[in-house]
Amino acid sequence: MGRTSKTEAVVLRSFRLGEADRVLHVYTADRGRVGAVAKGIRRTKSRFGARLEPLSHVELMLHHGSGELQTVTGASLICSHHEAREDPYRLAVGLVGAEAMLRLYTEQESNERAFTALTRFLDRLDAIPSRAPARPALDPLALSFQLKLLWLSGYLPHLDTCVECGAVEGLVGYLPSAGGAVCHACGPGRVSLSAEGLRGIRVLLSTPLADAHDGGLTDLGGRDALAVVTASYEYSGGFRLRTLSA
Repeated sequence: MGRTSKTEAVVLRSFRLGEADRVLHVYTADRGRVGAVAKGIRRTKSRFGARLEPLSHVELMLHHGSGELQTVTGASLICSHHEAREDPYRLAVGLVGAEAMLRLYTEQESNERAFTALTRFLDRLDAIPSRAPARPALDPLALSFQLKLLWLSGYLPHLDTCVECGAVEGLVGYLPSAGGAVCHACGPGRVSLSAEGLRGIRVLLSTPLADAHDGGLTDLGGRDALAVVTASYEYSGGFRLRTLSA
């Protein structure tokens, strides 16, 4: 017969199923990532269709049956984040964060800190300036959120000293296979790192998400940070984010 439970969740992605349904990938406060079917959501008279758009922060009623996918039986909005969805630049930044959550957190396993980081990311996303035609992948908020997710996932790059010899000065590259920076004497690494990039990554990691835009991240620092994030995904997780190529 199954059972029904209530959970706080963020909608990360949705796609069509049949004539009127959608499959949702949501990240929940108490069970991690969950897949669910929202029946009839695409009908004009759906009771909760507009509440289940990607990036929405909601409270869900979920029915657990015998299959892998649960069924949404009720939904109430906590925050719609319509400000982010209605601006193309903010939406693109938000979708980078959503895809990062999807790829790094694939299991039904609670991670309260990851869920809190996700909701704080979305709250801040509503307020960031629209920077079109700037590249969303280089947005300080997007980079800060991904670096924090890597940290929470156990993949945080070590950038304080050379991972080969322990040198503090002269760090010039990032070596994904060793998970950290390397100095000039130990080799260039697979990813080049400038002093601006090292400083930018450290600031993004050490400051709250709400202050990501106040850290003075330069264009070069942002590009270096993105290169480190991308290399960490490829080596540690074996994936690339499609949203980072936009």
